Amino acid sequence: MDRAQLADFLRTRREALQPEDVGLGRGSRRRTAGLRREEVAALCDMSVDYYSRLEQGRGPQPSEQMLGAIARGLRLTLAERDHLLLIAGHHAPSRTSRSRHVAPGLMRVIDRLQDTPAQVMNEMGETLVQTPPARTLFGDETRFTGMARSLLYRWFTDPDARRVYPEEDHPAHSRTFTAGARRIYAAQRPGSPMHLLVAELLTLSPEFAELWAAHEVAEVHAYEKQLQHPSVGVMTLQCQLLHDPDHGQDLLIFTAAPGSASYEKLQLLSLADELRGS
Repeated sequence: MDRAQLADFLRTRREALQPEDVGLGRGSRRRTAGLRREEVAALCDMSVDYYSRLEQGRGPQPSEQMLGAIARGLRLTLAERDHLLLIAGHHAPSRTSRSRHVAPGLMRVIDRLQDTPAQVMNEMGETLVQTPPARTLFGDETRFTGMARSLLYRWFTDPDARRVYPEEDHPAHSRTFTAGARRIYAAQRPGSPMHLLVAELLTLSPEFAELWAAHEVAEVHAYEKQLQHPSVGVMTLQCQLLHDPDHGQDLLIFTAAPGSASYEKLQLLSLADELRGS
């Protein structure tokens, strides 16, 4: 680990990032070049003291998971993310692992959607980043580890993963998730993450095994979805999808028709999130 190089790199990336780049207001008293350390720490979901020690060259070696959070917080490109890992004493991941690094362009969009349920997911069904309203609606889907990072895995192994969808819609979602996995499976080689995930689900879930045997293939994105939350009940939401083919990632944005009952419920959900954060 090269502490001096790491400290210098973090400082220069922080100073190059402007408040507008991450959806923050500049304010009239800002004198710091770029972002403040406390702003970066908040974006990285870590303490100011921890981030400050890294930037001052006196912190411990950060884990790969922590460096991933820093890369997202500083809106690093893939090349910059790999450089960060190397100077921190880790190996840069292979190209097939890069789909967990959120594309900077998608991060810039999601920065401006903090009052809207939105999240970035990769082709494995792993949620990489969520807005606060998305966490309120779906729960924190970034907290999982291992195969449980994938919604596909959780859908067929954890009943709690289905709570946000009305029960009558579960069979349709099961078919859609399985058919989508079939498409990714065909594009990957044996031993790849999707192949390993499918093999595990075939042993754990009779429902998945039955649907997999049907050999349905689909690339269908449902524009309209029924979602539910204990506080407001069932909502009919429109799900807009922005796809980044270079990173294999999708930005999902959930909205409701203005003036509809679902729109009012979504506003109440966002208000509840704001009150919890205040």
